[in-house]
Amino acid sequence: REALGFQCAPDGYLQHELEASFLYEDTPDQLTATEAVKKDMEGTIPMDRLICGDVGFGKTEIAIRAAFKAVANGKQVAILVPTTVLAFQHFKTFSKRLEGFPVTVDYINRFRTTKQQRDTLSGLKSGKIDIVIGTHKLVSTQVEYKDLGLLIVDEEQKFGVAIKDKIKTLKINIDTLTLTATPIPRTLQFSLMAARDLSIMTTPPPNRQPIETEIIGFNEETIRDAISYEIQRGGQVFFINNRVSNIQEVAGMVQRLVPDAHIAIGHGQMDGKKLEKVMLDFMDGKFDVLVATSIIESGLDVPNANTII
Repeated sequence: REALGFQCAPDGYLQHELEASFLYEDTPDQLTATEAVKKDMEGTIPMDRLICGDVGFGKTEIAIRAAFKAVANGKQVAILVPTTVLAFQHFKTFSKRLEGFPVTVDYINRFRTTKQQRDTLSGLKSGKIDIVIGTHKLVSTQVEYKDLGLLIVDEEQKFGVAIKDKIKTLKINIDTLTLTATPIPRTLQFSLMAARDLSIMTTPPPNRQPIETEIIGFNEETIRDAISYEIQRGGQVFFINNRVSNIQEVAGMVQRLVPDAHIAIGHGQMDGKKLEKVMLDFMDGKFDVLVATSIIESGLDVPNANTII
């Protein structure tokens, strides 16, 4: 807290335009959190803020606004995410949200070809790329930034202490924003000791239904009924099975129970391009059921999938 950071200027007209183009109405906590983040960025001390909020409460939107504010002040933004699939999804979300604004977004993960990665790295060094989204690779020594101003860590509970300490070498006086739905005790402890600021988002968006959770023994009939019901109302289903070895059999069983469902399989040992394609097709609604390992657990946004088994 002793270090001096970069002071951002107050909001410009582009920032107001970006916020006005948000499709939904901000929840009260979203407004408070956005204000707090901006105040931190405009202050002299580097921001170190943790934003806690349940899934779907709009944490990503706050990250987008903060990233845009940093870029508007001529800084670069790095967004650190735990999984390759999430890096890809954030890339799509950010690109869509910042369409028509003078911002260049790119991403790094292990699925990109060496040439694509080289182009991204040289773009970061020359300052052509404003916002970069990536997995652990972002904190490696080969990534050089022209002028990094903001670091956003998404789903921080997925990162070990080692990588968090490595992040600290990146940031002495860089603004840091951490997003999570389930903070680990160490992170929470820092916030409670007031070593970093905390924003808690407890207000759900309007019309949000509470989630019903049931724990039952394995029962084919229940599975069949749940999947049929979800498909009938036009939704999609995640079927989580955390072993790659028998994932084919599980998919076969689901197909046997619900013969007319379209089923896809996703896990981390698949070829990168294939996995990205499966995820994209699922997000586009081409499949009804996705049988997957926990690779899908980190912040994936499929609003149409309303049942998880």
